[in-house]
Amino acid sequence: MTTRRGFVIGAAAAAGCATATPPGPSLGGVRRISPALDALIAPDATIEQLGSGFQWTEGPLWDRAKKRLFFTDVPGNTLYQWCSKYGVREVLKPSGFAGADASHLREGGANGLAFEAGGALLMCDTGNRTVARLDLGTMQKTVLAERFDGMRFNSPNDLVVARTGAIYFTDPPFGLAGMSDSPLRETPFHGVYRLTPDGAVTVIERELMFPNGIAFSPDQSLLYVSGRDGQRPLIKVYAMGADGLPSSSREFFDMAPMQGEGRLGSPDGMKVDAAGNLFATGPGGVMVITPAGEALGVINTGGRISNCAFGEDGRTLFVTAHDKLGRIRTRTRGY
Repeated sequence: MTTRRGFVIGAAAAAGCATATPPGPSLGGVRRISPALDALIAPDATIEQLGSGFQWTEGPLWDRAKKRLFFTDVPGNTLYQWCSKYGVREVLKPSGFAGADASHLREGGANGLAFEAGGALLMCDTGNRTVARLDLGTMQKTVLAERFDGMRFNSPNDLVVARTGAIYFTDPPFGLAGMSDSPLRETPFHGVYRLTPDGAVTVIERELMFPNGIAFSPDQSLLYVSGRDGQRPLIKVYAMGADGLPSSSREFFDMAPMQGEGRLGSPDGMKVDAAGNLFATGPGGVMVITPAGEALGVINTGGRISNCAFGEDGRTLFVTAHDKLGRIRTRTRGY
């Protein structure tokens, strides 16, 4: 069951950007596990800081038309953009929950972002517990889905759009105060869902604890979902059938060994390059993993990294790293 309703937000997105600015300070570095990483990231590549002072950055998304990066600060309840001409600018605040009393929330803002075919911005509105569309011209937000089988979602977290127009999204309870113990929870599981263009919502995963990041392989035959369970941090992969639903699933990559080494971070957002390699956040930073499940290296800013996105000419990887935004050049190209 879904509902669709519209309301207007009083803010405006800034114009497109093109002018280059001097590079910012360097963050962390790259740890090589395999020499094969050199084909994807140059040995002397550095991470450049583009912004700082946020609470928890998330949802990086490159806008090719206007040469800018959108990203969110989830507890800060703000949608930002970065471009080389203006740097970081606020686009929308509040990006999610707009009520006076947010005591029922742990995180009130928008989280994961994606574009649909028409150019509208899709968001997991964690604070309002919905999947929504934002028209960047009028700044009108429309709720696309807020319930499954009559039950409100926990707090939609991340999403990806298939070529069919279907939206696949994760729904852990991270946005709710108390998370799994919140008295406001209505859905008794942490789901992964498909939302079709006609508004139908189907659950495709009920058993994965704290599903978080989500991404397709280049041919969209595989769907990757990260699980942030502290006891079993992993990435799961689903073989997708012609009907757009999983035909089978399996564990793809176990992050428990890295977590056991005391590295900061946990399975979160991820992106895939044109060759099918995963750039998946986890303990220690952004892990670079082959389609066969071999870890090649880690992009490490020295702290927790929540998500990443390819942008600019397709060979720059942007990273949302706790209170910072950064980027690193690669030798591969994003899908």
